[in-house]
Amino acid sequence: MTRLVVVGNGMVGARFVEDLLAADDLGRFQVTVLGAEACEPYNRVLLSEVVSGAHDLGSLALPSPRHPRLRVHRGDAVAWLDREDRVVGTRGGRRTRYDLLVLATGARARVPELPGLGPELPAGVHPLRTIDDAREIVAATLNARSAVVLGAGVLGLEAASGLARRGLSVTVVHPAPGLMDRQLDADASRVVETAMTRMGIAQRVGVGAAAALVRDDRLHGLRLTSGEVLLADLLVVAAGTVPDTDLAASAGLRTDRGIVVDAQLATSDRRVHAIGDCAQPPEGSTGLVAQGWDQARQLAAHLTGSGQPARTTDTGPADVVRLKASGLDVVTMGVCGSRREDDPRRRTVRLTDPDRGRHVEVVVSDERLVGATCVGAPDVAADLVAAYTRRTPVPVDPAYLLLPALPSRAGAAGTEPASLAAHATVCRCNGVSKADIVAGHAAGATTAEAVATATRATTGCGGCLEEVCRLLDWLDGTGPGRPAQAARRSPGEPVLTRRTTAP
Repeated sequence: MTRLVVVGNGMVGARFVEDLLAADDLGRFQVTVLGAEACEPYNRVLLSEVVSGAHDLGSLALPSPRHPRLRVHRGDAVAWLDREDRVVGTRGGRRTRYDLLVLATGARARVPELPGLGPELPAGVHPLRTIDDAREIVAATLNARSAVVLGAGVLGLEAASGLARRGLSVTVVHPAPGLMDRQLDADASRVVETAMTRMGIAQRVGVGAAAALVRDDRLHGLRLTSGEVLLADLLVVAAGTVPDTDLAASAGLRTDRGIVVDAQLATSDRRVHAIGDCAQPPEGSTGLVAQGWDQARQLAAHLTGSGQPARTTDTGPADVVRLKASGLDVVTMGVCGSRREDDPRRRTVRLTDPDRGRHVEVVVSDERLVGATCVGAPDVAADLVAAYTRRTPVPVDPAYLLLPALPSRAGAAGTEPASLAAHATVCRCNGVSKADIVAGHAAGATTAEAVATATRATTGCGGCLEEVCRLLDWLDGTGPGRPAQAARRSPGEPVLTRRTTAP
């Protein structure tokens, strides 16, 4: 029997183990998982929803694999790796031998080197990367009155919205020229800035942090590169992540920004593989969980020799980004943002309406939607996501993609359940199709919670929850009405509206 050790019990590591054991029909693998965190796997994507109060910590738990050939050790981080002897050792003294090793060590929050911030962060300063981070931030909001969020990427804006919902005075500091600059261009950023101002969230865009002001080991404010001082009781650091390559690098594996892997996800040592945020594949890393889960499926299929990933649904592109922030509707996909390259083969059509808080842009090439940015128009975003992920032909005039209220929308992708093809993907993170949900419903999964358990739908970014609810209502013959959807909510789950982009 092959001894396979997985280092990391997060979203990607746990998913890989589940897919591997499901595909291991011959019972070849004895699997040991070594996790640094003491808890069960949880949905890290929704940590900002904990900060906002939309979810409690318990609701983030993910299904944990149970199998007679699986052993899981939690709360004991791996400290060293001996590739010659093929053994890993933990801080607690556990030694585990392997025939094959999979590194799923993820990434760490990047904390900028600022005066006032040492290796041990002062009270009031928190990154947002783990469930413990979220717990500490929520606890800090009970006594804090003002907060600064350092970084205005997706996580930073979600955190700022969540803190504002809890009644704090919030300022976002972002050194780049625009908010969410990886996804938004200048026009879209200005629309989001206006929406945030209306929400009471201040911004300092194009200005960086110069120093954290600390007294008696407690934060009191932040000095900016402009010289301005922002007084604050709480600083949330959302300045990106750094792939956790320490273990791999200390063992002599090839690393760059991440652990360098080939198309089969193998490292420079053929007995060692890497997946998820710690890995650097040939095509580059998106930082989205959908890519990590796809790698988990691929590696499970490769190691078991099954030839195909455990789930074969075509999930379409895995680069749809949804902002999970109350009051801010932002969805981007594919070619978007100010950093994109000019390409004469692409046609771009945009509608900017800052007074109404709307900005919609579509990028079309070869009769397909290859990118889009949608701010403040969730109904349009739903159709654009469907057209992009399902690769449906676009109208002859792409302007119809911007204006779904026009009666002539030939070629637009239908998003209502009856018009959805059976093979169409509903949950892109997990590759769950309409047919999967129909089969689950027939087997008794008649609520969103039951569908999540049966198919994994909604357990990734959560952006498909509303579509799953519409499908369930359609299957029950009750239509897409709000009362039936509200009745499907699990205890503690927020009420859905058409402006909801995530649970």
